[in-house]
Amino acid sequence: MNLFDDLFHPVTEDSVSFPIPEHVHTPWFSSAGEIPVNLNYYNGSMVETIEATAKARPNICAYNFYGNKVSFAEFIHQIHDAAKALCAQGIKPGDRVTICMPNTPQAIILFYAINRMGAVANMIHPLSGEEELVHYINDSESVMCLTLLQFYPKFANIRDRLNHTRLLICDITDGLSGVKKLLFPLTRKNVAKLPKDADVLLWKDFIKSGKGFEGEYIHPTKGSDIAVILYSGGTTGTNKGILLSNLNFNALALQTGTAGNCITPGDSCLSIMPIFHGFGLGVCIHTMLYWGITTILVPQFNPKSYCKMLDQFHPNYIAGVPTLFDALLRMEDAQKLDLSQLKGIFSGGDSLSIELKSKVDNFLHEHGSPEQVREGFGMTESVAACCLTPRFTYKEGSIGLPFPDTYFKICTPASHDEVPYGTIGEICICGPTVMQGYMNNPKETAQALQLHEDGQIWLHTGDLGTMDEDGFVYFKQRLKRMIITSGYNVYPSQVENIIDAHEDVLMSTVIGVKDSHKMQLVKAFIVLKPGIEPSDALKADILKHCSMRLPKYALPREMEFRTELPKTLVGKVAFTILEKEEEEKALAAQEN
Repeated sequence: MNLFDDLFHPVTEDSVSFPIPEHVHTPWFSSAGEIPVNLNYYNGSMVETIEATAKARPNICAYNFYGNKVSFAEFIHQIHDAAKALCAQGIKPGDRVTICMPNTPQAIILFYAINRMGAVANMIHPLSGEEELVHYINDSESVMCLTLLQFYPKFANIRDRLNHTRLLICDITDGLSGVKKLLFPLTRKNVAKLPKDADVLLWKDFIKSGKGFEGEYIHPTKGSDIAVILYSGGTTGTNKGILLSNLNFNALALQTGTAGNCITPGDSCLSIMPIFHGFGLGVCIHTMLYWGITTILVPQFNPKSYCKMLDQFHPNYIAGVPTLFDALLRMEDAQKLDLSQLKGIFSGGDSLSIELKSKVDNFLHEHGSPEQVREGFGMTESVAACCLTPRFTYKEGSIGLPFPDTYFKICTPASHDEVPYGTIGEICICGPTVMQGYMNNPKETAQALQLHEDGQIWLHTGDLGTMDEDGFVYFKQRLKRMIITSGYNVYPSQVENIIDAHEDVLMSTVIGVKDSHKMQLVKAFIVLKPGIEPSDALKADILKHCSMRLPKYALPREMEFRTELPKTLVGKVAFTILEKEEEEKALAAQEN
């Protein structure tokens, strides 16, 4: 089978192709071997590509949720039922509908149903703080929000601040059937119960409402139409909604399958990366379903259950952040695994150290897989990955080669001037996965998306790197100040603003400190207002204050009270001095 024939999605007269931008150097084409330089992309909706897959392979399993397997044919049926239900509830093409969910069947069914009837999916982290939820839902003007029963208390607290947003509630057991549905509740503790008078719509009633809908519910959309909103701090560290189109996702799916050079319909992928993350939604869900691959939905991760699922499901593809692979190596149960079925092992979301890559590769070979872990590079502003290590080629320290139709240019920071090979500069990207812009933020859109002299729009990533003469890209460091913990971006300024809003805090600064498991943890240095004495109780109160406004992964894991913070010559807080102090403390601890 030629993987580069678009198996299910034939090129039409309305297909989109991307010519090479003028003056772009493309030496990597020869390095890429059989990987094509240019592709043709379907210029329609995301769901239409999944429907085409279902038509070609109706009996292949589309998703597996705790052993509950649903075929592509049944999945499409579920999507259409949910699309009818959305219309029955008064949702119209162009409306925004929030999905605040982990990886569950209801989440992906509603995601494609929203796309089927022409609305826009607003994807947010279910562990977001209450203030963030209010911002994400109101800023996107969402008219409905799907979340799990266990998160209802948080939504109840902010309900009166949401602007006319209907609350759709599902239970995780709604995605199960038979004995599993009966027994699953016994494994859970302290699950929220809905008050009898709760003003919510239950998932089962929602689906039932669409059964009698007889109006038009299929709304065709173009590739350029906005389909998804994801959130990221971008190049400045303030949370912004990233507007992504049908074409952005469909291009990513075709590019990833092509550059991956290991895809076979009927295989399976262990989908641990969350759907509110570009990597999880774009690669582990849409790319896999696009190519006719079963996505094994994992709503919650821990290393022990990860080992169990690898042993139970024998997936052909796994993708995750470096901390996931680091955790796997530490598990005693992992030593018994047979990984001979693995064809694709992908790492993203953070830099994969040379040392960790070597350990993972050795682990794979010792457990029967001839593959290597392959590092990718990307950002939410390009959906997910746009660069990947070739299947059997590796250059030490490299993040790989650009995807087909994706072009990298290394520029002098704050300019459009390209630097010579091997010279550090800002990584700029041009291609079909680059976002449409930031929601309600033209100023920052103009800063990130810049028209260059070649007539093309280039995404300025805020990351520094180099490119060699073979086209391999090397990430060096970030221009923007950022902490990455377990693959999640944490922007110190955002955490500092929250801490500084506490009534007893004068000022704070936040840094990332090294952690053997999560790569980095958030540490806050806090100066209290005059007359306020430091105490453990005050730390607990500040943490409670933060937990209401920040996602769990962004919460400070350590707080240190100080009477003053080090300053630079111009009076700014010298966070680099604090970072150096923490590094020296860590080294001293290792020596002892």
